[in-house]
Amino acid sequence: MSLKKIITITAVAIISALLIYGFILISRIFSSNTKFEEKEVYVYVPTDANYTDVKKILAPYIKNFDNFEMVAEKRDYPQNVKSGRFLLKKDMNNIDLVRAMRSNIPVKLVFNNQERLENFAGRIGKEIEADSLSLMKAIKDSTFLATNGFNEENVFAMFIPNTYEIYWNTSAEKFRDKMIKEYHNFWTADRIAKAKAQGLTLVQATILASIVHKESVKKDERPRIAGVYLNRLRLEMPLQADPTVIYALKLRDNDFDQVIKRVFYNDLVMRSPYNTYVNKGLPPGPIAMPDITALEAVLNPEKNDYIYFCASVDRFGYHEFVATLAEHNVNAKKYSDWIASQGVTR
Repeated sequence: MSLKKIITITAVAIISALLIYGFILISRIFSSNTKFEEKEVYVYVPTDANYTDVKKILAPYIKNFDNFEMVAEKRDYPQNVKSGRFLLKKDMNNIDLVRAMRSNIPVKLVFNNQERLENFAGRIGKEIEADSLSLMKAIKDSTFLATNGFNEENVFAMFIPNTYEIYWNTSAEKFRDKMIKEYHNFWTADRIAKAKAQGLTLVQATILASIVHKESVKKDERPRIAGVYLNRLRLEMPLQADPTVIYALKLRDNDFDQVIKRVFYNDLVMRSPYNTYVNKGLPPGPIAMPDITALEAVLNPEKNDYIYFCASVDRFGYHEFVATLAEHNVNAKKYSDWIASQGVTR
């Protein structure tokens, strides 16, 4: 066999080998390498996790880990692990997987209708890396409270219900700092002026809004209810708000899951700073997280002469408003008789 022929055969063999190797390499890089059936899954990498930790986290989702590691190492991922929340999609190849593990996806936090700080911290602690205890500690930090004009009883007024984007690996302190920033964003100069016009500080406006929020789910009625309570405050009357008594009962029992639909006389004389039947003025802190319509109702109340209101038996969810106690007593008895007829005992 001639030398030329030997060289040609050798060259063909080398090229063929290179093509086969290239095909295998391309296949290892670009073939689908996931083993989950869902369209997409999120994986969570804790703060301070290393590459070994990440491999354990990804193990249930990746089909061939050798192929993934080859690409990860080529792209310097083991030396640049990021913490956070990452989105993996079905049939991703290894390049896509490494790219996905570098893209921290924010969590959409939606919160409203929380009754107290402890419940709220528990709710947020299920959505981000920081747990409820670290959140409580950060929010109740004495320096933070003093700097921002809050105390432990009223700091719940800081949280404005809305939808927020926040990274899963946000620390408790950074979450708290984002919330105080959102609080100041909400309280514009116009809203501050409106609170002042009602004789209220921002915290007092929020506390009153929490009562209005609990009194009625009917957003169109809330400005009228706010007007009634502001009338009572101006007259230095007790607010006599049943939702504050219900809050006091739940606080006494340390049970905020219980459902209380009826308030009795013995409840009205219970000693508690949250009982507005025995204490004049506002309670020391919010009894719930008021939504924005309740806050706006306090800032833009209906101007009226009403002093009393009672749940209506004719318009479910609404109330009957009157200016005199005699009229109110008629409505109150009507409602009391109706609720007793429904068999509601608590």
